Amino acid sequence: MNRLTVVVITRNRRAELLCTLGRLRSLPTAPAIVVVDNGSTDGTTAAVEAAHPEVRVVPLGRNRGAVARNIGVHLARTPYVAFSDDDSWWEAGGLEHAADLFDAHPRLGLIAARILVGPERVPDPVNAAMAASPLPAEPGLPGPSVLGFLACATIVRRRAFLDAGGFSSLLFFVGEERLLAYDLAAARWSRCYVPEIVAVHEPSPHRPAPRERRRAELRNTVLTAWMRRPGLIALRETARMGAAAVRDGDARAALLAAVVRMPAALTQRRPVPRAVERGIRRLAEETP
Repeated sequence: MNRLTVVVITRNRRAELLCTLGRLRSLPTAPAIVVVDNGSTDGTTAAVEAAHPEVRVVPLGRNRGAVARNIGVHLARTPYVAFSDDDSWWEAGGLEHAADLFDAHPRLGLIAARILVGPERVPDPVNAAMAASPLPAEPGLPGPSVLGFLACATIVRRRAFLDAGGFSSLLFFVGEERLLAYDLAAARWSRCYVPEIVAVHEPSPHRPAPRERRRAELRNTVLTAWMRRPGLIALRETARMGAAAVRDGDARAALLAAVVRMPAALTQRRPVPRAVERGIRRLAEETP
């Protein structure tokens, strides 16, 4: 029985997606694959259906951002789900190892993999950060506990993901992983880094502009604080952004975007338990 599905989200990166699907389909044990297309206009859906008829493709009428992954998870019929972007895939043996770990650890909700970047397979700096996590180790877990991850190199227990609510539609994209990590921790699902499981990321040249990503990250930092952190922390994050906005156009644009979304964020406000908040603060204090 197949224990794992790979959910791939894509938008207007047909060539990269076809390469990724070819690599996933060539794994010794090929997983089930669901592609969720975020409103592509480059013929992505037709190309996948022609080249990989065994892959389920879900074309969306518009760009739903990270929520597209939620759709894929809902459609999956396996207990575990791995995420790939259209420019990332998994090395042989990793997905089977992840499924074995989930089988062995019933409260393990998320595994963050080691990431190798580009044709040279350079280790992503996030690997070292996760390996050196200052969070208290959970007895029996196969790796250090984490409160953050990169979605394109993550495997989840489907039930845990759905229990935590998946990715936020309000955040849309960039930094959406942090909120999900908080929610998994609040629901008492364990999260750990397992370097033996490897994801490869060859970044597409067709990427959002750095300024656009930075603005989204700044916006989502403030919104996440209001949704899950103590009020005083949220106020401090907002004040910090306000001070930066005086001299930084990106911060100014991010703050305005956060204000527009703030009413919705406040309706979703659920501060994390004290133990989770302590972990968040410890990470902030000990991470360079």
